[in-house]
Amino acid sequence: MKPSEAKERIERLRREIEEHNRRYYVHNQPLISDFEYDILINELDTLEKKYPEFKSEDSPTQRVGNDIKNEFEQYEHKFPMFSLGNTYNEDEVREFDARTRKTISEQIKYTCELKFDGASISINYRKGRLFRALTRGDGLKGDDVTDNVRTIKSIPLSVSGSNIPEDFTVRGEIVMPRAVFESLNSERKKDNLPAFANPRNAAAGTLKLLDSKIVASRNLDCLIYAVLSDELTHDTHFDNLIAITAWGFKVPDTIRLCSNMDEVISYISKWEIERKNLPYDTDGVVIKVNDLSAQEELGYTAKSPRWAIAYKYKAEEVLTKLVSVSFQIGRTGAVTPVANLEAVLLSGSTVKRASLHNEDQIALLDLHLGDMVYVEKGGEIIPKIVGVDHSFRNEDNRKIEFITHCPECGTALVRNDGESNHFCPNYLHCPPQIKGRIEHFISRKAMDIDGLGEETVDLLFSNNLIRTFADLYDLRADQLTPLDRIGEKTASNIISSIGNSGAVPYHRVLFALGIRHVGETVAKTLANRFSNIDSLIVATFEELTEVNEIGPKIASSIISYFSDPENLEIISRLRKSGIRFSAEHQQIKTGDILKGNIIVISGVFRKHSREEYKLIIENNGGKNASSVSGSTTFILAGENMGQSKMDKANQLGIPMLNEDEFLKKIGEE
Repeated sequence: MKPSEAKERIERLRREIEEHNRRYYVHNQPLISDFEYDILINELDTLEKKYPEFKSEDSPTQRVGNDIKNEFEQYEHKFPMFSLGNTYNEDEVREFDARTRKTISEQIKYTCELKFDGASISINYRKGRLFRALTRGDGLKGDDVTDNVRTIKSIPLSVSGSNIPEDFTVRGEIVMPRAVFESLNSERKKDNLPAFANPRNAAAGTLKLLDSKIVASRNLDCLIYAVLSDELTHDTHFDNLIAITAWGFKVPDTIRLCSNMDEVISYISKWEIERKNLPYDTDGVVIKVNDLSAQEELGYTAKSPRWAIAYKYKAEEVLTKLVSVSFQIGRTGAVTPVANLEAVLLSGSTVKRASLHNEDQIALLDLHLGDMVYVEKGGEIIPKIVGVDHSFRNEDNRKIEFITHCPECGTALVRNDGESNHFCPNYLHCPPQIKGRIEHFISRKAMDIDGLGEETVDLLFSNNLIRTFADLYDLRADQLTPLDRIGEKTASNIISSIGNSGAVPYHRVLFALGIRHVGETVAKTLANRFSNIDSLIVATFEELTEVNEIGPKIASSIISYFSDPENLEIISRLRKSGIRFSAEHQQIKTGDILKGNIIVISGVFRKHSREEYKLIIENNGGKNASSVSGSTTFILAGENMGQSKMDKANQLGIPMLNEDEFLKKIGEE
């Protein structure tokens, strides 16, 4: 066979095999037997080995898995992976609809999708080829599991069709069918290996294996529930999902477009029963506003989209015995009572502990030691006690009393007016609070210091090497190497990562300080209003509450934090270590000249990146949108602007500003 003939045959085999994969794994309509499929794969593999110049990472032969990798790299999500707010009854679903209608005046349609129980994945395609697959991670960054995802046959390695963006991302759920799960556990038991608790754990665990050959053997599946791009063809979520089925993606045929809330409730009721007949585990229904422009208008909270919500089906409930109650102290000093239970199997896993939330919850349940209690998993994740069977109660059982002093440092607990939790006020000297604040400080969304985790922080604390997070910057490698589980390389990496944290931007440093009630969003707001730590330290109550989203409780907490000399000493030490306490390095003009403007960015730019322009718009009071609608104020149009956006802008009469016109508008030379 001539090389040219081999190339033609290889390409024909690849197309034919991918079409069979699509029919088998996506449409469940196989045309050939497994034996015939194996013959095609073997022929392709033989030709690729004989003519290596024609080998491609997109070939179906590459799905069998590669050699073991030593670690997963992490990358940022282009589109953050937000979590969903949960509802548990019809009234809450209708409240979501009512909230939505307060913002959206046009007719609202919803898509309803079953919430499959697996591991979330984000897969990026560039120029028609699978480029990178990331796990959810913390929502901003995820682990690169591309090699493992390539082994999943329902995920196309390359796509073809009409109107495919040059760069797009699909979101989906990696799932393990129940039949595969049962077979896998049967094999593990034969090999004296521990069984997986449920298909979700098995899918998530498999996805993070370092050997993609094992991943390939486990027959995972992927169900796609979203497509994201700056250049989407359609203006609705439903139409975009239907479109990508033609590109080869497996979109569940259970998705439905609903015209009103009654149809949504009907969908929920139908699948509460019928979902049990599906090959995959499900735990609820995801309800999304269908129109993308409406999604943009509704926007996001710090954690969740306002245009989507998850309805969770009632969790499994079991009865077990309450053995004791212990009290845990968190990094903010909040006291959480925890019920210790006789072990019981619940939703596929063994439960020994459950949250009791606070003193009010204990009083509401009228809990006594030895009670037989009903336990369920809130959202099928966190176990909680939901009731007591009083018929089992012994008269001698002692009533559970909430503690009055911190079990760690002995300080009298306090409970502020209007708050449900008790907390220990000895925040600078209470061990779990100290360690908790250090763990928060080093976390990925804060200072992002690699090599340090809960166990290492505890090790450093118990060896008197750290008492505040400022102490981290005084550590030396020779102090770490004598400790258990820390060798020279690990010690060097920890010290290097601590040093690198000096590049973390000001708003994340504010979040890392662990000021009570100051989360990620509030920290960004404070950094935008007070450009350096010194101006924030001297800010008055009135100046703080004048800032949007800063209420009296947050303002009081900030003032209290900076009134403590020990906190100011920690900040002084961090400043000397090179930590950024100023936003002055950000040369981005700010103001309110774009207040009330909704702006769509499209195309390629010379003077700033797209992400920089998004930040410029936000810092000048404007709002970014990804799709063109009647509410769009104007389009910031770069070179090679998307044709679909241009057509819609012309149709709606929406002005388009080029890069120079936009910069002149905001006063930037």
